[in-house]
Amino acid sequence: MQIQILKSDEADEYYFDEGCFILELSNSPEDPGMSIARATVKAGVTTKLHRLNGIVERYVILSGSAKVEVGESGEQQLSAGDVVIIPSLCSQRITNIGAEDLVFLAICTPRFTEKAYENIE
Repeated sequence: MQIQILKSDEADEYYFDEGCFILELSNSPEDPGMSIARATVKAGVTTKLHRLNGIVERYVILSGSAKVEVGESGEQQLSAGDVVIIPSLCSQRITNIGAEDLVFLAICTPRFTEKAYENIE
């Protein structure tokens, strides 16, 4: 692997059918061990119940407030600075319970690929 500096471009943000906007900050085959994306969930929106096959995901809440449902743990309230660790094949969804956008990093190991995403609604 070589040293890289990756620059994000807001124009690359896209809507993911799960119910959130995604800006991939780092996700490439050249760095297969991890991916980082910025996710934005609009006020009042709940993402689809889903799981990732073969990927551990971490949410790092940057701004906003939320409730998260992960596996059988029940609903948990989240705010800026909180981290959620989600094992592979664990059901998950997040709801923006605030008036402002919920913004968090989704850090996946190994890197996220759409083939690992499983909608379980």
